[in-house]
Amino acid sequence: MCRAKIVKPVLWKQAARFENVAPTIKVGSSGKITVFSSIRNQKFFGHIDNGNTFFMWNLNNVSEPQAFNHKTKQLLTELANEAYANPKLYAAGETEFYGSNKLYGLTQCTRDLSASDCKKCLDGIIGELPSCCDGKQGGRVVGGSCYFRYEIYPFLNSL
Repeated sequence: MCRAKIVKPVLWKQAARFENVAPTIKVGSSGKITVFSSIRNQKFFGHIDNGNTFFMWNLNNVSEPQAFNHKTKQLLTELANEAYANPKLYAAGETEFYGSNKLYGLTQCTRDLSASDCKKCLDGIIGELPSCCDGKQGGRVVGGSCYFRYEIYPFLNSL
Protein backbone atom coordinates (compact mmCIF):
# COMPACT_ATOMS: atom_id res chain seq x y z
CA MET A 1 0.00 0.00 0.00
CA CYS A 2 1.40 3.35 -0.97
CA ARG A 3 1.06 6.49 1.07
CA ALA A 4 -1.74 8.67 -0.27
CA LYS A 5 0.62 11.57 -0.91
CA ILE A 6 2.66 9.49 -3.36
CA VAL A 7 -0.08 7.75 -5.35
CA LYS A 8 -1.02 9.66 -8.46
CA PRO A 9 -4.77 10.01 -9.14
CA VAL A 10 -4.28 8.60 -12.62
CA LEU A 11 -3.07 5.31 -11.08
CA TRP A 12 -6.35 4.88 -9.24
CA LYS A 13 -8.24 5.43 -12.49
CA GLN A 14 -6.08 2.79 -14.15
CA ALA A 15 -6.62 0.40 -11.23
CA ALA A 16 -10.39 0.71 -11.67
CA ARG A 17 -10.00 -0.87 -15.12
CA PHE A 18 -8.30 -3.93 -13.60
CA GLU A 19 -10.56 -4.74 -10.68
CA ASN A 20 -9.59 -8.43 -10.61
CA VAL A 21 -5.88 -7.69 -10.14
CA ALA A 22 -5.07 -7.96 -6.44
CA PRO A 23 -1.94 -6.85 -4.59
CA THR A 24 0.02 -9.50 -2.77
CA ILE A 25 2.20 -8.10 -0.01
CA LYS A 26 5.53 -9.64 0.92
CA VAL A 27 7.92 -8.47 3.59
CA GLY A 28 11.55 -9.06 2.74
CA SER A 29 14.35 -9.78 5.16
CA SER A 30 15.26 -6.08 5.12
CA GLY A 31 11.82 -5.22 6.50
CA LYS A 32 10.82 -3.38 3.33
CA ILE A 33 7.41 -4.11 1.91
CA THR A 34 7.24 -5.31 -1.67
CA VAL A 35 3.90 -5.34 -3.47
CA PHE A 36 3.21 -7.83 -6.23
CA SER A 37 0.09 -8.18 -8.37
CA SER A 38 -1.88 -11.34 -8.94
CA ILE A 39 -5.10 -12.26 -10.68
CA ARG A 40 -8.16 -13.35 -8.69
CA ASN A 41 -11.36 -14.74 -10.10
CA GLN A 42 -13.51 -12.67 -7.74
CA LYS A 43 -14.15 -8.94 -7.71
CA PHE A 44 -12.55 -7.05 -4.84
CA PHE A 45 -12.52 -3.43 -5.99
CA GLY A 46 -14.57 -1.37 -3.54
CA HIS A 47 -14.80 -4.19 -0.96
CA ILE A 48 -12.95 -4.51 2.34
CA ASP A 49 -10.17 -7.11 2.08
CA ASN A 50 -9.62 -8.68 5.50
CA GLY A 51 -7.99 -11.80 4.10
CA ASN A 52 -4.51 -10.42 3.52
CA THR A 53 -3.59 -8.93 6.89
CA PHE A 54 -0.24 -9.17 8.62
CA PHE A 55 1.42 -7.61 11.68
CA MET A 56 4.83 -6.04 12.21
CA TRP A 57 6.12 -4.65 15.51
CA ASN A 58 9.08 -3.01 17.16
CA LEU A 59 11.00 -5.53 19.27
CA ASN A 60 11.36 -3.08 22.18
CA ASN A 61 8.78 -2.92 24.96
CA VAL A 62 7.54 0.22 26.74
CA SER A 63 7.85 0.61 30.51
CA GLU A 64 4.12 1.17 31.17
CA PRO A 65 2.28 -1.02 28.63
CA GLN A 66 -1.32 -0.44 29.79
CA ALA A 67 -1.08 3.36 29.66
CA PHE A 68 0.87 3.24 26.40
CA ASN A 69 -1.61 0.85 24.74
CA HIS A 70 -4.48 3.13 25.76
CA LYS A 71 -2.72 6.20 24.33
CA THR A 72 -1.87 4.31 21.12
CA LYS A 73 -5.45 3.18 20.57
CA GLN A 74 -6.68 6.71 21.30
CA LEU A 75 -4.31 8.22 18.70
CA LEU A 76 -5.13 5.62 16.03
CA THR A 77 -8.87 6.02 16.60
CA GLU A 78 -8.57 9.80 16.20
CA LEU A 79 -6.55 9.31 13.01
CA ALA A 80 -9.08 6.78 11.68
CA ASN A 81 -11.83 9.37 12.19
CA GLU A 82 -9.75 11.93 10.28
CA ALA A 83 -8.84 9.50 7.50
CA TYR A 84 -12.35 8.39 6.64
CA ALA A 85 -13.48 12.04 6.50
CA ASN A 86 -10.57 12.93 4.18
CA PRO A 87 -11.06 12.35 0.41
CA LYS A 88 -7.58 10.81 0.34
CA LEU A 89 -8.59 8.35 3.11
CA TYR A 90 -5.34 9.15 4.91
CA ALA A 91 -4.34 10.80 8.18
CA ALA A 92 -1.14 11.19 10.15
CA GLY A 93 -0.48 12.85 13.46
CA GLU A 94 1.19 12.79 16.83
CA THR A 95 0.36 13.03 20.51
CA GLU A 96 2.35 13.47 23.71
CA PHE A 97 2.90 10.67 26.20
CA TYR A 98 5.22 10.25 29.19
CA GLY A 99 5.80 13.98 29.56
CA SER A 100 7.52 15.46 26.52
CA ASN A 101 7.86 12.20 24.53
CA LYS A 102 5.72 11.81 21.43
CA LEU A 103 3.84 9.00 19.77
CA TYR A 104 3.44 9.21 15.98
CA GLY A 105 0.75 7.50 13.94
CA LEU A 106 -0.67 7.01 10.47
CA THR A 107 -3.91 5.47 9.18
CA GLN A 108 -4.79 4.88 5.55
CA CYS A 109 -7.30 3.09 3.35
CA THR A 110 -7.13 2.15 -0.30
CA ARG A 111 -9.01 4.76 -2.25
CA ASP A 112 -11.38 2.29 -3.85
CA LEU A 113 -13.25 2.06 -0.52
CA SER A 114 -16.15 4.29 0.44
CA ALA A 115 -15.65 6.48 3.51
CA SER A 116 -17.88 4.22 5.61
CA ASP A 117 -16.00 1.08 4.50
CA CYS A 118 -12.71 2.83 5.26
CA LYS A 119 -13.93 3.52 8.80
CA LYS A 120 -15.07 -0.11 9.23
CA CYS A 121 -11.74 -1.39 7.93
CA LEU A 122 -9.66 0.86 10.18
CA ASP A 123 -11.80 0.11 13.23
CA GLY A 124 -11.29 -3.60 12.52
CA ILE A 125 -7.51 -3.46 12.31
CA ILE A 126 -7.23 -1.09 15.29
CA GLY A 127 -9.07 -3.81 17.17
CA GLU A 128 -6.11 -6.09 16.35
CA LEU A 129 -3.77 -3.84 18.34
CA PRO A 130 -3.63 -6.12 21.44
CA SER A 131 -2.86 -9.19 19.27
CA CYS A 132 -0.25 -7.37 17.25
CA CYS A 133 1.67 -4.94 19.30
CA ASP A 134 0.78 -5.16 22.99
CA GLY A 135 3.26 -2.97 24.89
CA LYS A 136 5.55 -2.51 21.87
CA GLN A 137 7.21 0.83 21.03
CA GLY A 138 5.91 0.60 17.48
CA GLY A 139 3.74 -1.52 15.28
CA ARG A 140 1.83 -1.92 12.04
CA VAL A 141 -1.21 -3.80 10.91
CA VAL A 142 -1.24 -4.03 7.14
CA GLY A 143 -4.46 -5.21 5.53
CA GLY A 144 -5.46 -5.53 1.91
CA SER A 145 -7.67 -2.43 2.21
CA CYS A 146 -6.32 -0.43 5.14
CA TYR A 147 -3.22 0.11 7.22
CA PHE A 148 -2.01 1.69 10.41
CA ARG A 149 1.40 2.38 11.84
CA TYR A 150 2.58 3.93 15.09
CA GLU A 151 6.07 4.56 16.46
CA ILE A 152 7.77 6.53 19.22
CA TYR A 153 9.92 8.25 16.59
CA PRO A 154 8.84 10.33 13.57
CA PHE A 155 8.65 8.14 10.47
CA LEU A 156 7.13 10.63 8.02
CA ASN A 157 8.70 13.81 6.72
CA SER A 158 5.43 15.74 6.99
CA LEU A 159 5.00 15.40 10.77
